[in-house]
Amino acid sequence: MFRLMPGDPTASMLEPEMSVQAQEMLLERFGLDRPLHEQYFVYLGNLLQGDLGISFHYRQPVFEIISTYAMNTIILMITAIIFSYAIGVSLGIIGAWYRGSKLESGMSAVVLICRSLPPFFLGMLGIMIFSFGLEWLPHSGMRTPGHGSENFFELYFSMDFLKHLILPVLMSSIYYIARPTLIMRNTMLDLIGADFIEMAEAKGLRKSRIMFIHAGRNALLPVVTNLALFLGMAIGGAVTLEYVFGWPGLGREIVLAAERHDYPLAQASFLMLAFIVMVLNFLVDILYAYLDPRVSYQ
Repeated sequence: MFRLMPGDPTASMLEPEMSVQAQEMLLERFGLDRPLHEQYFVYLGNLLQGDLGISFHYRQPVFEIISTYAMNTIILMITAIIFSYAIGVSLGIIGAWYRGSKLESGMSAVVLICRSLPPFFLGMLGIMIFSFGLEWLPHSGMRTPGHGSENFFELYFSMDFLKHLILPVLMSSIYYIARPTLIMRNTMLDLIGADFIEMAEAKGLRKSRIMFIHAGRNALLPVVTNLALFLGMAIGGAVTLEYVFGWPGLGREIVLAAERHDYPLAQASFLMLAFIVMVLNFLVDILYAYLDPRVSYQ
């Protein structure tokens, strides 16, 4: 698909003084002079050997590039998903608790409005308000120039990194929060009349304990099931959010690689995103077994 885009992938590497023969040698070096189907099978053969190719733009092995950016994407999206699901589940329980009230109607309307706004629009809106308007948070990047460090803990556990992380996570969570909120609310409403809920009420347990402990844990099962489907959409949404916030992750690199016609980097980034989704789905399956005692894994 990337090769169908108009433009020359070697344009950024060509120099004015290069002869036609030198340009042809450059195309031959990267295998771009071959038919499309041959390029495809050569790529698959190299992929089976663990070779993702050389980036046209960075002139470095692609694996070295994406291994750095993948961690940035994982941290951003996992934080946003945990935050949105933690708040969404709580709001869903509260909405079911106060069913039929103005609080429930207002909450449902707000989360649906937030869900209808495109992620990139929310990102630009957040930058306009919190960065340029109030000047509370930085508008782009992962760290302030001059504060960089190669040490993992100093990089990802510093106050400077946290300040840069807050705004993209906040805007992502506002967009993602509707799904867990509404699923949790609807599931809770179905469970309120269940036998085990009536038994807990007959024992005289507090309503808060019944809603959050007894009904809440059982209502989490559909939320966790939906989380597995939601992960792919969330990772895909990272493409636009990372580009808006200048976050150095895989999503932003995919956009830049498409603009630069950097085929190896774009292809490897997509493969890495798919791998991340598969691993996260596997972890969700394990979590499902923990929440539902009826499920056991040998």
